[in-house]
Amino acid sequence: CAAPPPPPRRPKALIAHRGAHARVLRLYLFFAFTAAFSAAYQLGAMYEVDEEEAQRFVDDFGGIIEGIDAPGIFRHNMMIALPMFVPGFGVGWGLFSAWSTGFAFASIATVNPSLGGILPLAVLYLSPFGLMELAAYSLATSRSFVLALALARRRPFRPLLPATAAEVAVMAGLLLAAAYVEMHMIEALTGGEISMPGLGARAPE
Repeated sequence: CAAPPPPPRRPKALIAHRGAHARVLRLYLFFAFTAAFSAAYQLGAMYEVDEEEAQRFVDDFGGIIEGIDAPGIFRHNMMIALPMFVPGFGVGWGLFSAWSTGFAFASIATVNPSLGGILPLAVLYLSPFGLMELAAYSLATSRSFVLALALARRRPFRPLLPATAAEVAVMAGLLLAAAYVEMHMIEALTGGEISMPGLGARAPE
């Protein structure tokens, strides 16, 4: 008997159009989660912390980062960022980490009133390492959303793995560069002495 006819091929133009559409959508999601991360951070920074709680937080966190170097900052941020790629969970983890980082800023500002005039979002958007970390976390949380959406729609998961692996590599590169830039700025401002907790992303307690 005759063999069944081969399945019809999709026109190359249609495949290219869908690929371009997917890239544009991915870019929109990245900026949407950048805005969401910034909003969560701002909400945490607006939290009113009493002086006793703020001082306890600063003392505890200061002990954790005492003597930290650039590789240590990188390891710390990677431990926070990697779970952000988990489908679905990573979105909540990332936003709560953003809120916790804002809370850290609020605590430091309470203990150091001279920081009261600094806009919390300026730490993210006006510092090189802040922008790199923001981009890294936004990339991870938005990818978590993409993976969760694929699972919810029961779409094949394997085609998404190469892009996910590439974004993990990009995130790691951003965080590595941010760690060395942050450490360089700390050394330039304090002569190498870290006298107060840094303002990088903080793991939720």
